[in-house]
Amino acid sequence: MHVSTSTAAWIALAAAAVAVVSLVLLLACWLSLRRVRRAHNVLIGNGTDDLVDFAVALQTRIDELHRAVDGIRAGLDRLEGRVDATVSKTAIVRYDAYENSGGHQSASVAMLDTGRSGVVLSAIQGRDYARIYVKELDRGRASVALSPEEQEAVERAMAT
Repeated sequence: MHVSTSTAAWIALAAAAVAVVSLVLLLACWLSLRRVRRAHNVLIGNGTDDLVDFAVALQTRIDELHRAVDGIRAGLDRLEGRVDATVSKTAIVRYDAYENSGGHQSASVAMLDTGRSGVVLSAIQGRDYARIYVKELDRGRASVALSPEEQEAVERAMAT
């Protein structure tokens, strides 16, 4: 079989075109692979680990973070309980314990925690004497009745 020169030229041209298209596709694949490798290195770093090892290490770090957050939460809960038990509510009420004594020389001081427990101190100032009274409150209940001024000091303290 004898092939003419023009047919051989067309076959050569078609083969050259296929070769050029193949080279262009090869270049596009190579550039795409470079982008994927760069993204892979960003994810993993330049180490030899694969993506599964990276995911396992990441999950381990996330689990450690959860444990750390749980520890911090427990510490905050303990701290909150301690803060609630501290004296954080205070108020002073000044008044005249006796008619015509003037100057609001007597005072009641309430020092309470958030649960309405603490003490109420009252200093009653007379012309010739001063008396100091201490009354304990346990969750808002006093073992000895509170005077109106002491009750006012408790209410003001709890309002702050």
